[in-house]
Amino acid sequence: MVREEEAGGVPDGERVERVARSYYVDGETMEAIAVREGVSRSTVSRLLDAARSTGVVSIRVNPVHGRAAAMARELQQRHGVAARVVPLPDGAGPDERLQLVAEATGRLLDEVVAAGTVVGVAWGTTTGAVSRHLLARPLPDVQVVQLNGAMNTHSSGVGYGSDVLGRFAAAWGGQVHHFPVPAFFDHPETRQAMWRERSVRRVLGLQQAAGVALFGVGALGGAVPSRVWAEGYLTPRDRAALTASGVVGDVCTVFLRADGSWEGLDLNARSSGLPPPVLRRVPRRVCAVTGEDKVAALSAALAAGLVSDLVLDELAAHELLARRGPVRGTAGAQRRA
Repeated sequence: MVREEEAGGVPDGERVERVARSYYVDGETMEAIAVREGVSRSTVSRLLDAARSTGVVSIRVNPVHGRAAAMARELQQRHGVAARVVPLPDGAGPDERLQLVAEATGRLLDEVVAAGTVVGVAWGTTTGAVSRHLLARPLPDVQVVQLNGAMNTHSSGVGYGSDVLGRFAAAWGGQVHHFPVPAFFDHPETRQAMWRERSVRRVLGLQQAAGVALFGVGALGGAVPSRVWAEGYLTPRDRAALTASGVVGDVCTVFLRADGSWEGLDLNARSSGLPPPVLRRVPRRVCAVTGEDKVAALSAALAAGLVSDLVLDELAAHELLARRGPVRGTAGAQRRA
């Protein structure tokens, strides 16, 4: 019997995807694929052509951007982080900038997430965008754990959190572990009591076992507002107290002052987010940022030593390099000493 591919018919879609994955993802040769599939090498070539023409495979040539590369090197030298600066086309608006940074972050995660990795994800506008730009690559025993609660007085946050974390788990064939607690408790004593519950302690244990953490930075205002600042998580009294305390933003719903300090803030005693000392123990801490309005908060996160890998657009990178302040996690290092 002559296969339809050999006879010049329409290739089978499942075979096209299987052959494309073997060649582009697994690195197999055309000869090896031909032997396994029981077809000729020329048929494998036609299947790969079909994968490209039908959009199963998308090949993109990234131009070398000397300015972005130079800024990335300077950020690494100044802040001690592995930086990726995303070039922007002329006239790129806020949403396009967000999507380009999310796409670059998805490629970085493809490099750092391996079999058996526990990946901690802090929900937010940026990480939600990243979840739509992941490269699908099933990996054994990947665990995706939520790093901060999402409930508030207006919403349980379950639907949003499930959608975002579900896309991460689907990309890697992993298991999701939700954190069904409020983003902020009304009283510190309530959080302390919840943290003694076995179901909550299980999630806290997974968070502390994370090999990779993904988060953005929150900031008040901006063209793409942070969810924690824009969607009912903070009362007017909370906002006033944060402003009076010199807070510039948050990471994992833990608020930071401009120098990277976080201690002594009432809201942090009620936050469900991962405290900076715990976050700093995660080996790969991937922070994705877009927009100049996030730079003050990003600078605080860098001063606190919370970031190991940074992805940001070139305009935000330019603004960050123009700032002066603590470098290489000096504020966090001083508090650890």
